[in-house]
Amino acid sequence: MTKAVKNRILYQLNFLKTIGYDYHSMIKFANKEVNSNSLPNNIEELKTVVENCYLCELSKTRKNVLFGEGNINASLMLIADEPTASEDELKSFYVGKTGEQLVKMIENVLPLKKEDVYITNLVKCKSANGINASHYSSCSTYLHKQIDLVNPKLIVTFGEKAYQYLCNDNSSFNKVRGQIMSFKEYQVIPTHSVSYLIRNPSSKKEAFYDMLKIKSILELS
Repeated sequence: MTKAVKNRILYQLNFLKTIGYDYHSMIKFANKEVNSNSLPNNIEELKTVVENCYLCELSKTRKNVLFGEGNINASLMLIADEPTASEDELKSFYVGKTGEQLVKMIENVLPLKKEDVYITNLVKCKSANGINASHYSSCSTYLHKQIDLVNPKLIVTFGEKAYQYLCNDNSSFNKVRGQIMSFKEYQVIPTHSVSYLIRNPSSKKEAFYDMLKIKSILELS
């Protein structure tokens, strides 16, 4: 819009005001960043807030919001990067082959069932071409609050992006995978994503050793 056009619009608005038209006061649009202190301290109420979130572009293309699933008092919290197309369609975490693989990873090694853990993602809506830092920035306050409300003994991140964004660490994934890292006061173990293991069965041995370490940490807690 040119300066001349702006001036004409202002002239018309001022003219309308002189003949009796009135205008609403300036509307204050919500900040695109969520303040953690303003979020509820109840996980069901937090879920309602997240399901009605429109802070980023992912809200425009999602079919469903996937907030979290499982035991809200879990000692183990699993975090992936984003919902898959199937999860977005069915509004359920780890469906089909990924669900079967996850159950094997948990129940064959850990003294737990899938229902005993808490599952969520970095972002709650599926992206078209993979999440970026902007998507995570919009959603991270929700995730951090979610973690604090569940208050797990251990967090396991699935895949490189889930670890890097959560822990703000760009270290080589091969170096940090299976190591005990940290996010705030929480212990974090990065491991391969479930979908990666399905595509790369040769890496299942590495994931198995990671799960053994997770088991030992949970038993000592």
